[in-house]
Amino acid sequence: MSFVDNPPNINLKDTHQAHLLIEVDGSNLEALYADCEVISEVVAKYDADEVLFADSEAQKEALWFLRRRVGEAVKANSVYKEEDTVVPRYELPKLLEGVKKIGEKYGFKSVCYGHAGDGNLHINIIKGNLSDEVWKNELPKGIREIFALTVALGGTISGEHGIGFVQKSYMDIAFTEVELNLMKSIKQLFDPNGILNPGKIWM
Repeated sequence: MSFVDNPPNINLKDTHQAHLLIEVDGSNLEALYADCEVISEVVAKYDADEVLFADSEAQKEALWFLRRRVGEAVKANSVYKEEDTVVPRYELPKLLEGVKKIGEKYGFKSVCYGHAGDGNLHINIIKGNLSDEVWKNELPKGIREIFALTVALGGTISGEHGIGFVQKSYMDIAFTEVELNLMKSIKQLFDPNGILNPGKIWM
């Protein structure tokens, strides 16, 4: 019987502002338990609520099941835009705090999740009750501020999803004009007739 058919019964409170999954790995069980004790002591210093400890494969999968369904939950809730960012690990709290402040400025809410171990943050911006006009004309300003903050923190505008068509218009935040022209020249060199993925990044 799969988790998809029977989701795990884990109590998630509405007052929880974030969830952190920490997975340890190794062949020495005693050392792993010692690592978990240290981790528990650290998170307890930061007003963490209940710390759930998975000591079996099934319990571990139950916790990861929730993480893997975040994206689906966002899709079911509203129209959204997902932006892919990455910063040095130690700057991740500043990025998350900044995203929320920018959201307050432009009137949007966001669901953020990602991989804290490598500083990657997926920012899902929820349309919710925003008008189509605000969504089309004002939101890009907020996204530009998010990317500017990301770069200022030593990061870049794509952590793992690539630039693609969606982030094309924001490349000037992370790259200089010289760098952008160099990219265009390389594309022209290898694709003088513009037949490779035409109209996506460089003509």
